[in-house]
Amino acid sequence: MMGLAGLAVSQLDKVRLDASSDSLLLQGDPDLAFFREATDRYESYEFLILTWEPATPLLSDESLEGLAGLVGDLEAVKGVRAVTSALDVPLLESPPISLTDLSDLDAISTLRNPSVDRGLALTEFTTSQLYRNLLVSEGGDLTAVQVTLEPNKEIERLGDLRDELRRQVASGVSPDVEEELAGVESAYDQATRTVNAERAQLVASVRAVADAYRGQSQIFVGGVPMIAADMLDFVQDDLVTFGLAIIGVMVGMLALIFRDYRWVIVPIVSCSLSALIMLGILGFTDWRMTVISSNFVAVLLVVALALAIHLVVRYRELEVKEPDLSRAIRAVRAAQLMFVPCFYTAVTTMVAFTSLVVAGIKPVIDFGWMMTAGIVVAFLISFTLVPALIALLPELNAAGATDEMSMTRRFAAAVERFGGTVIAVTGLLVILVAIGLSRLQVENRFIDYFKDTTEIYQGMELLDSRLGGTIPLDIILYPPAEEPEVAMAFANEGLDDGVIDEGFDDVEALDAESGFEDDDDFWEDDPFGEDVSFADENSAEIGYWFSLEGRDLIDQIHSIVESREESGKVLSLSTGFSVMDRLYDDKLGSVELALVERSLPEDVAEVLIAPYYDPVEQQARITVRAMETSKTLRRAEYLESLYAQILADTGLDETRVKFTGLLVLYNNVLQSLYASQILTLGTVFVAIGLMFLALFRSVSLALLGLAPNILAAGLVLGVMGLAGIPLDIMTITIAAIVVGMGVDNCIHYIHRFRKEFAVDKNYREAMYRSHGSIGRAMYYTTLTVVVGFSMLTLSNFTPSIYFGVLTVMAMLAAVMGALLLLPKLMLTFKPLGPEVA
Repeated sequence: MMGLAGLAVSQLDKVRLDASSDSLLLQGDPDLAFFREATDRYESYEFLILTWEPATPLLSDESLEGLAGLVGDLEAVKGVRAVTSALDVPLLESPPISLTDLSDLDAISTLRNPSVDRGLALTEFTTSQLYRNLLVSEGGDLTAVQVTLEPNKEIERLGDLRDELRRQVASGVSPDVEEELAGVESAYDQATRTVNAERAQLVASVRAVADAYRGQSQIFVGGVPMIAADMLDFVQDDLVTFGLAIIGVMVGMLALIFRDYRWVIVPIVSCSLSALIMLGILGFTDWRMTVISSNFVAVLLVVALALAIHLVVRYRELEVKEPDLSRAIRAVRAAQLMFVPCFYTAVTTMVAFTSLVVAGIKPVIDFGWMMTAGIVVAFLISFTLVPALIALLPELNAAGATDEMSMTRRFAAAVERFGGTVIAVTGLLVILVAIGLSRLQVENRFIDYFKDTTEIYQGMELLDSRLGGTIPLDIILYPPAEEPEVAMAFANEGLDDGVIDEGFDDVEALDAESGFEDDDDFWEDDPFGEDVSFADENSAEIGYWFSLEGRDLIDQIHSIVESREESGKVLSLSTGFSVMDRLYDDKLGSVELALVERSLPEDVAEVLIAPYYDPVEQQARITVRAMETSKTLRRAEYLESLYAQILADTGLDETRVKFTGLLVLYNNVLQSLYASQILTLGTVFVAIGLMFLALFRSVSLALLGLAPNILAAGLVLGVMGLAGIPLDIMTITIAAIVVGMGVDNCIHYIHRFRKEFAVDKNYREAMYRSHGSIGRAMYYTTLTVVVGFSMLTLSNFTPSIYFGVLTVMAMLAAVMGALLLLPKLMLTFKPLGPEVA
């Protein structure tokens, strides 16, 4: 054991936490392929957002000097592709310029121009559909700085190749493909680890730059890479701080319960070594934990502690009953007596956790497999190390059991005296569970993962409420099968005849000298920075979306999306058309729309057109950022109702409208969670029922053993529904935990009850003896875990708080079911046969 511990310690430095985007997506999601296709088409890049809210006016000299310094320092950070700020975007209305002036380099200005009218610039920032609530807040006191990150082309190539090989393997093309896929997946995993490390360093560098300017302005850092980094930081802090705190509290509770140093050392050494060896395995195999599967360490401590305490309590019974036996013989005897029930509890607990494998979400799957492997390790450690430690530690005088039995005897007395109340309360709980389950929701608001006192919460709230929303939704629109020939002919005739011979006549000069090349990324996808090159200049025909009919349709759908309360900033071709309307001082006609597609200077087209139009596929794209802080946001309902409204109001058929984006993918994950939770719980209970049947060889005992488990699992999920705690990727594991703990208790209790009933064929006496023996082990384990896991309520990471509270509730529900409901059912239905008078 010492050798295994040493090997495990040598691998601890290799244990890693992973927060890659793949870990939060549904494997095999058909929408994922379309999402990747769309992001490839529009070249999506990750980015960070910094807010700049100075004490002085936003466009004052002091503010702009500080902002310029911040931008310059950010540009120097390794891994930054571009930095976009209010300093460098083109000002088209400060003062307003005409379409003709777009070809005049001097007519387009930026805030870096000393002669620019800052008053007009602020008005443009706060009123333009292009800038308002995206670059500058509507109040004009807050601006955003976007830091676009360098993409990793190699990981994109490997990801595409991996997906293609997976499709080939699924279709059974060739067995040789599987070997190639294994190599590509290994290379992809290695590239992912490298990118994650680089991203973590980049986020830290950006934060360091921000810290240097906090004296000049209030600054918050946001963006998906920052959220992932902060989640990892919170989890790592909780693992160390609360992991040690939980073990410390467990030590104190065991000392208080047993008042014997042996029964503190043995369980703590056993569960700590189980966790240590499992962590060593993770490090050696480079099996990475995520913010979800990181909880496995805490749950493994519970499982290992329960096994150790059951062995200790059984040994102590033998101390009283067979004092003449040697320590070694008693230790072996205790292990022999507990092997069968502990083996079945371990197997049934593994069944509960393997149910998570069907979730289809990598970190949830990993949690299930980690717990399964961890339970095997804990079982082997418990039945080898615990007896050895007991045999080696010096024996003190055996204590009587009267005081120790008092609490569990009270449970037995309550069952005997208030059995009707137990059944009545159970019936009431069933009703409450039904109500709670009907209210259980599936949502995943990242902002709710953090307390409102944390910087990440405040930054996300600021970005969401004043700079246009958070989670992106893309609406891809397709033209009709036959484009309106009249509009096309008119537009092309206008171009051929030179109806407009002014403006855009110096495009090449403007492209070469405008100086806006590095600022394109800010506009190319609201929150995820898609950088699209606008180029299809050899197209023979004007696109449908630049006809009057196409524009009207875009305007209509844009307005529908914008009218929804949950929608934040909406951008599309309609935005660009509106800006051009203001420059033209009238609504664009068919010829002007054609010129917008064909002849805008490249820098202007990159801002107004390219992010929302693909000339090759003739797609139009509307981007919207959902309001993460909106209390009314229900992702599935929002997506379904918005889609239905677009089809109903426009008369389009389903083939012309496609939703994609992270909002869609996250919603698919959530809906999968709900479906898999309900379906797998049923499957798990069937499997556990069959195992009960194999163990007890009695249908009635199997059914009675299932009842408390079903109630306990339903109770925890029902309380979540009543309390408004959503089922998400962080809380889905709690059902498996409560089933695992509940099954353990029921197996131990029924196994012991049968032995005690065989003594005198008296159900009442068998209940009291069972409560006074195995009931104590269950009670001690629950008490220790409840007090220890209560420490998690002090965390700043809300999922850790939920995990602590729900685990405590699960343990209490499991032990109450085993010590109150189960014995009452045994007394009522007498599944072991009639009593002997």
